[in-house]
Amino acid sequence: MQLFDSTKHGLLSSLPNSPSIMFSGANFLLNPIFLRGFSGSLHLVLLLALFASLVWKKLKRGDGGEESGERFSNNTVKAKFWSQISQERVDAVTPYANAGPFSILTFYWMNSLIAFGNKKALDLEDVPQLDSLDSVVRRFPAFRNKLESYSGAASRVTTFKLVKALFFSAWKEILRTALLAIIYTSTSYVGPYLIDAFVQCLDGQGEHKNQGYILASTFFVAKLVECISQRHWIFRLQQIGLRLRGVTTTMIYTKGLTLSSKSKQGQTSGEIINIMTVDAERIGDFSWYMHDPWLIILQVGLALLILYENLGLASVAAFVATIVVMLKNYPLGRLQEKFQDKLMESKDKRMRATAENLRNMRILKLQGWEMKFLSKIIELRDVETGWLKKYVYNSAMINSVFWLAPTLVAVATFGACMLIGIPLESGKILSALATFRVLQVPIYNLPDTISMIVQTKISLDRIASFLCLDDLQSDALEKLPIGSSDTTIEITNGNFSWDLSSPSATLKVINLRVFRGMKVAVCGTVGSGKSSLLSCILGELHKVSGTLKLCGRTAYVAQSAWIQSGKIEENILFGKEMERERYERVLEACSLKKDLEILPFGDQTFIGERGINLSGGQKQRIQIARALYQDADIYLFDDPFSAVDAHTGSHLFKEVLLGLLTSKTVIYVTHQVEFLPVADLIFVMKDGKIAQAGKYNDILCSGSDFMELVGSHKAALSALDSKQAGPASENEIVEKENGSRDEIVQKGGNRDSRNGKEDQVAGPKAQLIQEEEREKGSVGFPIYWKYITTAYGGALVPFILSAQILFQILQIGSNYWMALATPASKDVKPVVSGSTLIIVYLLLAIGSSICILVRAMLHATAGYKTATLLFNKMHLCIFRAPMSFFDATPSGRILNRASTDQSAVETRIPYLVGALAFSIIQLLGIFAVMSQAAWQVFIVFIPMIAVCIWYQRYYIASARELSRLIGVCKAPVVQHFSETMLGAATIRSFDQQSRFQETNMKVTDAYSRPKFHIAGAMEWLCFRLDMLSSVTFAFSLAFLVSFPSGFDPAIAGLAVTYGLSLNMLQASVIWNLCDCENRIISVERILQYTSIPSEPPLVVEANRPGCSWPSHGEIDINNLQVRYAPHMPLVLRGLTCTFPGGKKSGIVGRTGSGKSTLMQTLFRIVEPAAGHIMIDGLNISSIGLHDLRSRLSIIPQDPTMFEGTVRSNLDPLEEYTDELIWEALDKCQLGDEVKKKERKLDSTVYENGENWSMGQRQLFCLGRVLLKKSKVLVLDEATASVDTSTDNLIQQTLRQQFSDSTVITIAHRITSVLDSDMVLLLSHVLAIMNIAGLIEEYDSPTRLLEKKSSSFAKLVAEYTIRSSTSSKNSIV
Repeated sequence: MQLFDSTKHGLLSSLPNSPSIMFSGANFLLNPIFLRGFSGSLHLVLLLALFASLVWKKLKRGDGGEESGERFSNNTVKAKFWSQISQERVDAVTPYANAGPFSILTFYWMNSLIAFGNKKALDLEDVPQLDSLDSVVRRFPAFRNKLESYSGAASRVTTFKLVKALFFSAWKEILRTALLAIIYTSTSYVGPYLIDAFVQCLDGQGEHKNQGYILASTFFVAKLVECISQRHWIFRLQQIGLRLRGVTTTMIYTKGLTLSSKSKQGQTSGEIINIMTVDAERIGDFSWYMHDPWLIILQVGLALLILYENLGLASVAAFVATIVVMLKNYPLGRLQEKFQDKLMESKDKRMRATAENLRNMRILKLQGWEMKFLSKIIELRDVETGWLKKYVYNSAMINSVFWLAPTLVAVATFGACMLIGIPLESGKILSALATFRVLQVPIYNLPDTISMIVQTKISLDRIASFLCLDDLQSDALEKLPIGSSDTTIEITNGNFSWDLSSPSATLKVINLRVFRGMKVAVCGTVGSGKSSLLSCILGELHKVSGTLKLCGRTAYVAQSAWIQSGKIEENILFGKEMERERYERVLEACSLKKDLEILPFGDQTFIGERGINLSGGQKQRIQIARALYQDADIYLFDDPFSAVDAHTGSHLFKEVLLGLLTSKTVIYVTHQVEFLPVADLIFVMKDGKIAQAGKYNDILCSGSDFMELVGSHKAALSALDSKQAGPASENEIVEKENGSRDEIVQKGGNRDSRNGKEDQVAGPKAQLIQEEEREKGSVGFPIYWKYITTAYGGALVPFILSAQILFQILQIGSNYWMALATPASKDVKPVVSGSTLIIVYLLLAIGSSICILVRAMLHATAGYKTATLLFNKMHLCIFRAPMSFFDATPSGRILNRASTDQSAVETRIPYLVGALAFSIIQLLGIFAVMSQAAWQVFIVFIPMIAVCIWYQRYYIASARELSRLIGVCKAPVVQHFSETMLGAATIRSFDQQSRFQETNMKVTDAYSRPKFHIAGAMEWLCFRLDMLSSVTFAFSLAFLVSFPSGFDPAIAGLAVTYGLSLNMLQASVIWNLCDCENRIISVERILQYTSIPSEPPLVVEANRPGCSWPSHGEIDINNLQVRYAPHMPLVLRGLTCTFPGGKKSGIVGRTGSGKSTLMQTLFRIVEPAAGHIMIDGLNISSIGLHDLRSRLSIIPQDPTMFEGTVRSNLDPLEEYTDELIWEALDKCQLGDEVKKKERKLDSTVYENGENWSMGQRQLFCLGRVLLKKSKVLVLDEATASVDTSTDNLIQQTLRQQFSDSTVITIAHRITSVLDSDMVLLLSHVLAIMNIAGLIEEYDSPTRLLEKKSSSFAKLVAEYTIRSSTSSKNSIV
């Protein structure tokens, strides 16, 4: 697709004097005498246009009456009117929808937008909406119906059926463009056919006096028809491509919503994103090429007819030579297919790894792994670059071979003429050469067409394969009418599996019945099948056998919170209308009101990707609020209480499960035994089976599994009792809390007054996620300069230009030779022999072909080298960017640059930049030739060039911004799709698929809007340039016809040939300049990401810590102040404390009090705004980030696993032996589970660790730190997703393995911090005054518990009361 734009716009600026170029443009009319033969033709054309316009208006009135006439007049409105309706433009439909025939014919409907773009930089709201015929909202249902009717079922989609559905969804438009293609091709051959007659006329051998003017008029009319048909052919092809891309993208999105878990594991999100961004885009691009296969036959046939007319039987040799050259395409095409296939495979792998790394960038930075994972991406890129190099070099070889094609055909034809005895005359030679070069267009385009067909075939295969992936089992559950039964959930003899290829089912022999209003608890050890049971009820698992019935609407709260980018309010409403009273009740029940008071914009605060600017507890509570607001019948909670502190968890349980949901059916998974007694029914899971079922007291003594869970919980409570002098009553706690609140606030106030910076540091409020950065105005010369000098400092550029200049000289020389060495007529004796004529011509052609080969190879080298260097630099800057960049930048923006923009830099932009330079060289060469024959035409050329430049400058302001908007509007499509894939289970559980499909259609149309209008703007410009060229060409012909005696006929004929080429090349230079500026925006966008502010250095050589640092692990924090971004308020406000070396310290506090922020500051994920942290007397801000992070260990709040193997997840840096890895697995209770796997340490881990439970993922994180054995260990809610028994084992392991290390534990389970030497309590009460992030208490647990008024004592007492409850009444 390297010559995509120049080829498909009929400019082909890189072809040597192509008659397709020659006959596409023209010169200003120079002499009024021409009007005698031309005016009749011009008036005829104008009368036809007026007649067509009149008929059209009559037809429109028949359909729409006066309204249609009014709409037509609106299309002729002046540009100043746009300023009056700019506020409504976002809802205005494109003027194209109601344009009349003259407006459509001349692209006048684009005037208003282009004029407006010259007044201000266009924004998306300035771009009109698509016509309904172009909108995917209207096109997709018809396409889906056709595909389903052809395939029968989605799983039986084949490439042929997909192509059939695409074709018949736009068959009328395709046939119209076919007709335009025939008209364009036919008229483009008028020039070569008439050249011989025109040369004979110049030689004084015309049949009658006015033959020259008649020929000139014929040329002009043919040019007008050719230009108009070409412009509308190209525009409508783009319009078809827009529609096909839209429906394909929507089909892929719709399929993504229904994929089964097994299918997702086989197709990662990165691969699916590639299918949507690259393959679907290629379907749209192929529309340019869809007519080329049969057009080539038509073009060759017409060329051979012209040759037969001029050279008789010698045309047979031309035909044979053409067939031979075309047959060479087969092996070359097969190579292209292989290289393209491998290139796409390697791109998929690289994009998959990139997407995964971007999702998990926080853990990469916390562990100090970012450079290691970057090196893995570079390795994948090296493989991709290898295939890219083969692809571009093969393309260069193909292009070089086909530059020689016209010469081979010419030599064969002229040789046949000599053998047969056909005399060669200059007129016939010029006509034949012109025909050969017209014939060169289909031959030259053939490899490009084959390459595009191959690429599109691969993309269609990939899309069809994706559409054939297994969906969720449609009959997995039977949905009963709402209210038809008191039994809301019933499973009988159910066996369910995530993977049908697995020998054993995930859930086995499940029998359960849940009645309306029941509260059902599910408990069990890690990996026992608790989450799978909820997924089974939602229909996410494949049903092997049994029955599953559901009666009622469901709402699901996942264990791993899924939050959409957008406002908090939008996340809670989730498509429902706002009911303020219900909304406020939900906020109160979920304890969100205080959080919203703290947030800078309340519930209008924009949440970053995956809820990046919220704490884990806040994300879970928003999830719960979303479920509550839906007012469903059945609620499924997958352990949401583990992510919140004890107080908040207790509040949620009482207000949500036992409050708002008192009449609803609730199934909740929990590891917290204290929530079990209130359940009407408890399921104890073990090895995928329901081991025990019943009420709390009934099953307590009936089996060992539940006894084990309860026993571990009681052991943890006994530890509490030993710490406490005696638990206070609940009333006592409430009274003391109320009584001490003022005291705490007072203490906080004093502390704040000591810091003295509250009012000064808050700063202006601003959203975390800002609008994507977009340059405005012209693309500066530095962008071009950086691009062309990136590879080898630009050293290859002079050689590339020199090869092109030499090629141009040789081409001009060969044409001069053929024109001068042949006689003007039969009566004149040839200057040289026929063999000399052919040999010299052949040598010149071979020389020019060698130049093209050198140029193509150097050009390909520079292009791929530039793409590789820009890739490496951009990715290094991305991976070295601070975490705040990823917090504020949705991954879709980054992935868009890494996929779409990178692909443009690799394959499209090098050839566009080359085409611009080469067309300028050709233009200068033709100026030199023309000056030898008819220098007077420059009187017209110069003003025409001035007008062309004015049009270019007028057009480019709008086109440039539309191109930028295309890049900006594509990111939301990718972003919405990737978010949907992550939250597909949640979306399905709420039955919101249709709403998300509508949103996808809206963002797809938003992306199509600037694409449609830039296509219109491009043809608006080309149409005007073509008209200028056509009129100029007519005047040039008139000049030659009017003064024939002043020229040698052969040189005059050569001048005419070059004059044709000159006119179109002028338009070509302008067009290439515009298109290059539009496309170079991809380079501009990549360069934006090569200048991202970097984190501090990974290593500071002048201040590297010793090998044994930290030896003691003492952490001193002094006046620490932290904010996440300069425009955001402080999160931590003047913390001062010391964590003793070798001791255990716990950090507690309500959700959102700053616990995780403190830990991020310790790892310098967030840099302090003021204050410092010292570890063993060394200021951590003074050393390199890698030196710091590699010496510390952390188990993060969100357990993360990477696609790969068990070994690569535990030891990504490949530092440890298998024996040490097995030892770590045994210590973290995973050894037995891994040993069950067939491949042991090489067992597969799917994307996001989807084939491991949440608890198992946290145990893997524990295994990593056991291997690392750092002196400082941070546990950030490390045991939130495991049961109490496993928690106790983990705590015991940590005590044994890190007995002499500094261990800092952030925990919601009070039992996890009770055996700590020190406890730090961060303020939450002060949050309502916007002064959270302060130390409220810091002492040993024993001392804090001795003070009954301490906040920590209240937390412990609250937890004790909740945990020791054995009945529903006591909790309420």
